[in-house]
Amino acid sequence: MSASTLPLSSLRIALVGNPNCGKTALFNLLTGGRQKVANYAGVTVERKEGRFTAPSGRVLHVLDLPGTYSFDANSPDEQITRDVCQGTHPGEPAPDLIVCVADATNLRLHLRFVLEVKRLGRPVLLALNMMDTARRRGIAIDVAELQRRLGVPVVETVAVKRGGAQALIARVDGEVPMAAPLQPDDAASRADLHAQVRELLTASVRMPRATALLDDAIDRWALHPVFGLAILAVLMFLIFQAVFSWAAPLMDGIEAGMTALGAWLTQALPAGSALHSLLNDGIFAGLGAVLVFLPQILILFLFILILEESGYLPRAAFLLDRMMFKAGLTGRAFIPLLSSFACAVPGIMATRSITDPRDRLTTILVAPLMTCSARLPVYTLLIAAFIPRRHVVFGLFNLQGIVLFTLYLLGIVSALVVASVIKRLRRDKSEHALLMELPAYRMPQLRDVALGLWQRTVIFLRRVGGIILSLTVLLWFLSSFPGAPAGATEPAIDFSLAGRLGHAMHYLFAPIGFNWQICIALVPGLAAREVAVSALGTVYAMSGSDPALVSQLGTVIARQWSLATALSLLAWYVFAPQCMSTLAVIRRETNSWRYVAISAGYMFALAYAAALLTYQLARMLA
Repeated sequence: MSASTLPLSSLRIALVGNPNCGKTALFNLLTGGRQKVANYAGVTVERKEGRFTAPSGRVLHVLDLPGTYSFDANSPDEQITRDVCQGTHPGEPAPDLIVCVADATNLRLHLRFVLEVKRLGRPVLLALNMMDTARRRGIAIDVAELQRRLGVPVVETVAVKRGGAQALIARVDGEVPMAAPLQPDDAASRADLHAQVRELLTASVRMPRATALLDDAIDRWALHPVFGLAILAVLMFLIFQAVFSWAAPLMDGIEAGMTALGAWLTQALPAGSALHSLLNDGIFAGLGAVLVFLPQILILFLFILILEESGYLPRAAFLLDRMMFKAGLTGRAFIPLLSSFACAVPGIMATRSITDPRDRLTTILVAPLMTCSARLPVYTLLIAAFIPRRHVVFGLFNLQGIVLFTLYLLGIVSALVVASVIKRLRRDKSEHALLMELPAYRMPQLRDVALGLWQRTVIFLRRVGGIILSLTVLLWFLSSFPGAPAGATEPAIDFSLAGRLGHAMHYLFAPIGFNWQICIALVPGLAAREVAVSALGTVYAMSGSDPALVSQLGTVIARQWSLATALSLLAWYVFAPQCMSTLAVIRRETNSWRYVAISAGYMFALAYAAALLTYQLARMLA
């Protein structure tokens, strides 16, 4: 394209850049809630696209490509970014403009990738992001000189401030002529790129010091081998305290609302009718038992998003590298394992950033041991029902929060132990060196955090309205038919298909303290762990429990279960065999059914052994 300006109808823009450059924050600033998130066809790499309308009326379609350090692609993420920018990715139109986002405080690293993008021969624009931070640190960038030497337009952006992308929008909107694209230069070597970066920095950037004084001061404590670990432990402990303390009023409100809504919708239906039973005993007893835990899930993700936005998470990975390597992992496994606290599926997908295939496989096998958000409803149900809500240790800490923190910690420790066993089995004595960019500390932005929480809420509600609703209705049907014979004195569910299955499974699970109702709930729980809670709600509603108490599932199980049974079920879910989606993504990522069988098998064995030991010890000590 030799024209001096871009077309005026619509424009496809690809945002590219190194990790931690603020690219996604810029994407959120431009598109807001007008985003679509999916996966590229045939791979598990995330595709994020949004749109906005420029002042001229032009519709701008923005694609947020995975962060990459180089087009010398080693991972699927890097390959996707390279292929889309080159216009060779199947089913993805070539971008009309590539906006290369660079951290203005770290141009020594980011400019090399800018030069790689420039080689493609496509229209390129450089967005110098975090310019406010650069100025505070005394970094002076001669934008005009940098633009002249690069031969591409250069604009300043501050992605975390309202209006921080106005210069970018004006340039893209055609108010300022765009530079003509350069011809590809495939002959440039890696050494040439480094030499060009040095020339650009010398000519256009004045930097008083390599890092910020405040960052250095914080890192002296945050990265200390002793104090840093203590700070990380305290942060995680306080997060789980907040999960229980802050969520209680919101959970009570949701519980009361679901009870009132269920009573209002079913009041006109004949008691004992199939439709009344489906709505009251199936949908509201099942879905209400899961929806009540949404506040706790969002509070957990609120803290994770804040830590991610602040720049702390890469430091936690660096801090834990030595400990994780001794257990057979590396610091690069930290982010995938942390992602598994949301769900093991994206955690396993994130292992693609691990270049060593053996380390990647180990991380895949232990990622499901991280306490995903689907376990949280089970944990909080049992903790609220059996652990007193009181403060301990000088009245400062919530006992329920301490128990929840212990369960999360047990999952982490278990993952490290299993990784250590795998390392010994493969007799791995390799050494490693972790090279990782530590981004500057920054204040989390309310907009980005709110958008992340909203996306998590939508994902949770889709699961509730999709797979959980479907399984709840299916379980209601299996718990209702066939009905009880004439003259039967037991609840009708005892004679149903689900009841017969639960009683048959009870022979296997009786040694670990599970009753037949729990056995029934384990089956749909294989599809999604949180379905176990909705299944228990449906089963106890169909078992003839007091209708006034069915909406308060914790009260029902507290009356009917022993403490030993509750502790056994908690131990089971620390190691519970994965949901089907996790097994499917293990199959896709390893291309082997063998590792699917190994993963499911060892977790079932650990879950049964842990539950058996817990139940028998609890009975002895009772």
